[in-house]
Amino acid sequence: MKKLVLFCFCLSTLTSIAQKQTYGLVSYIPPAGWKKEAKTNMTAYTMTDNKKNSWCQIFIVKSTTSKGSAEADFESEWQELVVKNYRPSGAPQSEEVKELDGWKIKMSAGKFVFNKSDAAVLLTTASGYGRCMSIVAIMNSEDYSAAITKFLESVEMVRPSTEMSSTETNTIPADNSFAFNTTNFDDGWKSTVQEDWVEVTKGSIRVLLHYPKEGTIFPADPAPLTNAAWNILVAPRCSNVKNYKTADITTYNRPYLGMGYATENATGRNVFIVFFRQGSSGWLEFIAPDKNSFMQQYKFDPETIQWDSNSDLMIPLANMTAYNKFAVAASDLKGKWTSDFTGIQQLYNVYTGQYAGMNVNQSNEEFVFSIGNSYNWKLLVVNGMGGNAKFTEIKSAGQFTVPNNWQISFTMIENRARGYHAFWSCIKGARVLNLLPIETPGSGIYTKYGLAK
Repeated sequence: MKKLVLFCFCLSTLTSIAQKQTYGLVSYIPPAGWKKEAKTNMTAYTMTDNKKNSWCQIFIVKSTTSKGSAEADFESEWQELVVKNYRPSGAPQSEEVKELDGWKIKMSAGKFVFNKSDAAVLLTTASGYGRCMSIVAIMNSEDYSAAITKFLESVEMVRPSTEMSSTETNTIPADNSFAFNTTNFDDGWKSTVQEDWVEVTKGSIRVLLHYPKEGTIFPADPAPLTNAAWNILVAPRCSNVKNYKTADITTYNRPYLGMGYATENATGRNVFIVFFRQGSSGWLEFIAPDKNSFMQQYKFDPETIQWDSNSDLMIPLANMTAYNKFAVAASDLKGKWTSDFTGIQQLYNVYTGQYAGMNVNQSNEEFVFSIGNSYNWKLLVVNGMGGNAKFTEIKSAGQFTVPNNWQISFTMIENRARGYHAFWSCIKGARVLNLLPIETPGSGIYTKYGLAK
């Protein structure tokens, strides 16, 4: 080929008697007389002319998740679809990015050699709504330029549905052996178990209760800590972040906040994000369509928070951790679940200041659930001064039942039947069993049990 031709990608809404077809996010008029071939991740159209020894192929490639920008998407597609397959020579000839109906389109052409003859490759990539899709055309003769142009002019991009984005980005963890993975609360909130967080939704508000992750909690001033956690937990899923800032309130249990306006990579939607942590809450991510929606739900403007703000404003945010709560089924209860406690008191003489010894209080409680709804329970308690500590061990066994999905009853614990309020909470790749005695709830704080390996 003596020269390359860059085509205009019109994405027009044509009125035509030709029958349009759809593949993924693309609606188009197929080139007449070309051979169609459906593949795993693309649809191909081929035309050959044996007399002229010429050929042309058009590939409509299945859409993928956007890398966050049109330039990043195009560079990735060029390397994956063009460089790996055709090894073009020289730099590509590119057109400027064009925008149409929420999509950003970039086109480039390059030369390559096939069977010792010159050929050309044309890549057109469209980025938008959190998706990226490409059309690749290759040919060894300019005779096919008009056909490619006509095909591209027929193309219309289809806006991806919310359901499509949700399905692809919010997957249930692979370990889905528990009976309940969603909870519908009486106040309208809904919790769903996800791979890296528990997602809590109500109306247009989404709250991600992030599981603990390395590098997100460490001794530091508020701004560096919040920035580090944001970069690990939030930044990979959004782009075009604007007006990002951090804030904190000087108080005994200091809250940390980060906030900003961004575009979700998975959906292409513009959102307002508030990032929050206080005490042992872990990091919570509040996602709203705009700041006003957040303010309507939580009754304060996060962008006005400063060192002397009322810390009570943070209570509704911290309370969202209570939605990491899922019902219990009898089939969930299997294996050994343990809870450990250790408390140490270092004693000193009030008059002399001399060291007076150490008092130890330690306990280990375990439930071993077996087939047929049977269980074995054991409590080991150690207490006393160092070197003179005493221990007590109590054991029980019997049958358990789940009278409702929020309670467990045991036929024998310490010589009598006992019942517990119960629920599961989630961490990365596992669950925590939470139990509270029905008869003696005390402070209402649940004892947590982890699955022993």
